Amino acid sequence: MAEPNQTLTPEMRTLPKLIFMSRWLQLPLYLGLIAAQVVYVWHFLLELWHLIEAAVGSPAAVAVLARSTGYTGDVGSLNETIIMLVVLALIDVVMISNLLIMVIVGGYETFISRMNLEGHPDQPEWLSHVNASVLKVKLATAIIGISSIHLLKTFINAANYDSKVLIAQTAIHITFLFSAMAIAYTDRIMSLAAKPASHA
Repeated sequence: MAEPNQTLTPEMRTLPKLIFMSRWLQLPLYLGLIAAQVVYVWHFLLELWHLIEAAVGSPAAVAVLARSTGYTGDVGSLNETIIMLVVLALIDVVMISNLLIMVIVGGYETFISRMNLEGHPDQPEWLSHVNASVLKVKLATAIIGISSIHLLKTFINAANYDSKVLIAQTAIHITFLFSAMAIAYTDRIMSLAAKPASHA
């Protein structure tokens, strides 16, 4: 009896190979995310520079910061509320940047090609056991962190927001929270179901 591989036609062997090679079509998407990362770094440095200018007494920089954070109170000089809003905005940029790194590195490693970082001193700890399921849970928790920062910024500047906006943002954050819990719970059920199957 002939082996199954020996009965395959060359066309049938070429088609799976072509389908498998199609994963490289995702490469421009990850390169685009790297470009987005560059934009976020530039935005971070620009906001930081405006904060430093405002700290040394530049009224124009204070006005720029107030406008970018949505602060509508007294903008004659830098105050604690504006500083907090700007710092939270900077933290927000950092967290989104971390999310981008997770998607770029984890997604490339999971869906395109191995990076062969084993033994590298700078290998991320989470990358050694990353898969599509783990990546999904990590992204969900990262989104909750970003949503928390946005919600905190809104609460600090609550006087400038309508109550409907506050309620809507809180509801969205709670939705993100429950979604992440559901994803983590589903992942746990699937991993527990996979263990008996692997021992069978």
